[in-house]
Amino acid sequence: MLKNCLVFLSVAWTGIAVLFVTPANALVEIDISSGNVQPLPIAITNFISDDGLGADISGVIAADLKRSGLFKPIDSSAFIEQISSPDQTPRFEDWQLISAEALVVGRVTREPDGRLRSEFRLWDTYAGQQIVGQQFFTQPDNWRRVAHIIADSIYQALTGEQGYFDSRIVFVSESGPKTDRKRRLAIMDQDGFNVRMLTDGQYMVLTPRFSPNRQEVTYMSYENDQPRVYLLQLETGQREVVGNFPGMTFAPRFSPDGQRIIMSLQQDGNANIYTMDLRTRSTTRLTSTGAIDTSPSYSPDASRIVFESDRGGRQQLYVMNADGSNQQRISFGDGAYSTPVWSPRGDLIAFTKQSGGKFSIGVMKPDGSGERILTTGFHNEGPTWAPNGRVLMFFRQNAGEGGPHLYSIDLTGYNEQRVQTPDFASDPAWSPLLE
Repeated sequence: MLKNCLVFLSVAWTGIAVLFVTPANALVEIDISSGNVQPLPIAITNFISDDGLGADISGVIAADLKRSGLFKPIDSSAFIEQISSPDQTPRFEDWQLISAEALVVGRVTREPDGRLRSEFRLWDTYAGQQIVGQQFFTQPDNWRRVAHIIADSIYQALTGEQGYFDSRIVFVSESGPKTDRKRRLAIMDQDGFNVRMLTDGQYMVLTPRFSPNRQEVTYMSYENDQPRVYLLQLETGQREVVGNFPGMTFAPRFSPDGQRIIMSLQQDGNANIYTMDLRTRSTTRLTSTGAIDTSPSYSPDASRIVFESDRGGRQQLYVMNADGSNQQRISFGDGAYSTPVWSPRGDLIAFTKQSGGKFSIGVMKPDGSGERILTTGFHNEGPTWAPNGRVLMFFRQNAGEGGPHLYSIDLTGYNEQRVQTPDFASDPAWSPLLE
């Protein structure tokens, strides 16, 4: 039985409104934590429309779900029933015959005011029940975003986990020869579409980081050969200088509430961890050693910080309380550990590990236990978490290639995929969900 609830949500700044009906419990369950996931067969029909937009939306939904590694969209040539109206109950036996465990149907129409109305239903074909139904109203230019939101709804309904498709990636776009490489700040949808340049490439940029409010990023830029940290408003393009930080090699990260940044500052050959209150610009020093302490990242509840330090002789990972107390080493494997970043779920820390002449992307629990290597290559670096904490993105340069590319991989380590970008790309940072 469906839990009959009708909710209206309007998100003013996105221009998308949604009506939805949801079940009390998901009818299909997928264990996305196991090491070998068997993708769920799902039939995604072309949404009915007067033009080709319905098929375009269905295509984006199918691509999102397939790329997650948890779903196997069935080829439409195998469909027996041809859906003529999403309002009619499907012939479930026809979908069972092609082993579709879930079915998605939908429709796209134009409202008199020009808005786009997109609606869909998700069915459990073996239980013969609707799992979820929603409709969205938005401007036609937002059709790709609607498709991502629908994919998130399907993902959550079938796995019980929050989706991650309605999100964006900020990264460094690299073009030109190695001797004159142009590095521009860029942003795109998580699937590589809608790429937009945020800087003109006149000055080199490094390590962008998203704010929790989704509308700001910090990044480093070497203007006039001086490292400066900038705060950029994505919607307006306005930017401001956070500060001049000689010797800094990584841009700061935000605190979970977006009110502070945390960073490493170098003085007299040493580097220590500092926080800065963005409202007052006052700084607080958290570590005080003769070592190189860098790459700090907050836990989601802001109670702890993970960072890398060579205080033990080589780069290892450490955690401490948010006030700098109780500093403890958590990595003890062979090799050097760097670029730690706390999962948005709080359960894992991702890292780069250099060992045996290769670079790996891995995860471990916050106490250092359960270390797992997800992928290894010639040069992998810079992991960043999807907003649901189930997928990582990083950049890789293979031997003999002219530059780096972006890749994603899930926590099983089995679903690794390259993310297409117009040029070489590095330093990805994943946004929170946009809605």
